[in-house]
Amino acid sequence: MEGTAVVADNDQRVRGYCAYDWGKSAFETSVTTAIFPAWFAYLFAEANGISTKLLGSEWTADAMYSAAVMIGALLVAICAPSLGVIADRRMIKIWWLKILTWLGAVSCVLLALSPYLGVSLGWIWALIMFMTANVGLNGAGVFYNALLPHMGDDSEMDAISNKAFAAGYLGGGLLLVVHLALVMGLPGQGWVIPFAMATSGIWWLGFAQMTFRLVPEPHIENEMEPKGLIDSTKMALSEVKATLADIKSFRTLFFYMLAYFCFIDGINSVTALAGVFGIVVLGLTTVGLILTILIIQFVAAPAAIGFTKLAEKWGTKSALQFSLVCWCVVIVGALSFAPLELENHEEYDIQYTWDATNGTYEVVAREGVNPIAALPEDDEQQWALQYRSILPVQINEDYKLGEAVEWAFDDDGDAIPINVNLTDENIAELQATMDESRFSFSIVGDGSVAEQTGLGVDHPTSLGDGMLDFIPETARTYVWAPLGMSVFFQFLLLGVFAGALLGGSQGLARSMFGQMVPETRSAEFFGFFGFFGKVAALLGPLIYSVMTVWFDSRVGIFAISLLIVAGAIMLRRVDVEDGIAVARAEDERNRQLDSATA
Repeated sequence: MEGTAVVADNDQRVRGYCAYDWGKSAFETSVTTAIFPAWFAYLFAEANGISTKLLGSEWTADAMYSAAVMIGALLVAICAPSLGVIADRRMIKIWWLKILTWLGAVSCVLLALSPYLGVSLGWIWALIMFMTANVGLNGAGVFYNALLPHMGDDSEMDAISNKAFAAGYLGGGLLLVVHLALVMGLPGQGWVIPFAMATSGIWWLGFAQMTFRLVPEPHIENEMEPKGLIDSTKMALSEVKATLADIKSFRTLFFYMLAYFCFIDGINSVTALAGVFGIVVLGLTTVGLILTILIIQFVAAPAAIGFTKLAEKWGTKSALQFSLVCWCVVIVGALSFAPLELENHEEYDIQYTWDATNGTYEVVAREGVNPIAALPEDDEQQWALQYRSILPVQINEDYKLGEAVEWAFDDDGDAIPINVNLTDENIAELQATMDESRFSFSIVGDGSVAEQTGLGVDHPTSLGDGMLDFIPETARTYVWAPLGMSVFFQFLLLGVFAGALLGGSQGLARSMFGQMVPETRSAEFFGFFGFFGKVAALLGPLIYSVMTVWFDSRVGIFAISLLIVAGAIMLRRVDVEDGIAVARAEDERNRQLDSATA
């Protein structure tokens, strides 16, 4: 009976542990990956157009987004090891998990205020709250991961870690279904996306309560007496310094962390930036992006469990190496994505159609067209004002700092037809401006202006001027176009493969580390694990931002893939058995010291 009770208690702890992944994945899925990138790109473009000047450089929405992820990761990275030391000396792992969860979840809820703060401030508020929510998420992750060695023995680590990731994909996926239904069922309703932001934070915080209730604080023998903030910080920094000075004793563990630093940087950067890359570079719609992410969630959940079976057969290290090789293939494949060339009149952003009844052209804006930058000083807004007589635009009532126009849509998101007078002269002028534009137009009708098209140099279908554009150009000519495969299906195809790898690679990476960590120093070493992971999360977006600003987004993606290659090469040299032996010896030594001082 006693053995049955122990098993039931362990099962309850594991359920509570998995519940946290189930809850926090709402932010990681609906917010970070699916909805927020497109929403932020819209808020940014509405205010600034394609870019804004900062620190003497032009910053696009995806570069700004990656910089926010980078800053949030840096704040956590600086504090993680020291907080881990304190958590190993006092029973406060769950306490810190609660504090940081509240910070992240409440910030996620506050994202919902962004559209109500005006065009010029909304995107800034969104960026700040998103960054703060990431601080909460990543900081909480340090203490959440530190609980893993206390959930079971080494033989159970792969199963528990992958089960938690699978729960995360299912939980995040179920809420995403609701959000997708709202986005598709209520197009043009301004409250839908703020509602998705708020409910993601509530979902995260709500399921976290199960973790707080079912997972006990790991016991610490001879717990350290509470210290003041200054004394605790000094002690923590001293311990971190001592650990780093004794790095040779844990050389296998730290070498693995270096490998982890590289490959997890690539994986997390790609997953974090995939959404904004799809919107800004490939021209995906919000609905298309959400559908892709949704499918990925439900592929990733069973795949995570499948990688557990693979690890049982091959070993954790070999299964992880296999996933990294596949990741390199996936990321290189992403460089081949290319929207098909525009062929039909309805595919163009600005559509002119002859209206025989009125004897004029009727013009509408395509559903899903990128918004016009609202700020009066922006070149794009000035362009729209200059040609407002022949563009499908209306006064932007939301902008209060001057006259501004926006695409003409009604409250339901349907295009408003406008009759305009087209001439050879004004069309020639409009055509000349396309070299500086990210939009396209098509004219169908009679007369000298008919059967014309215009394509902006920054339109998603315009390829050829980037360093790596020969890759998507070639793929479009010889693969995507012959197959008739739109960029949505391209994104979806590779997304399925990425989803199959995602849960397994993350779960195995965490499990492999947990096997080599001394249980008596789990929070400290998971603090280092968090440090390497967050610095990695800092480096990847930084590389992407710099490469995007200097070159373009495809070069940014390629640069990130090189990190995974480096991590996979380093992983080959990690001796897992040696790491496990060192961890057990350290646990034995610490327990003997505790017994001697008791």
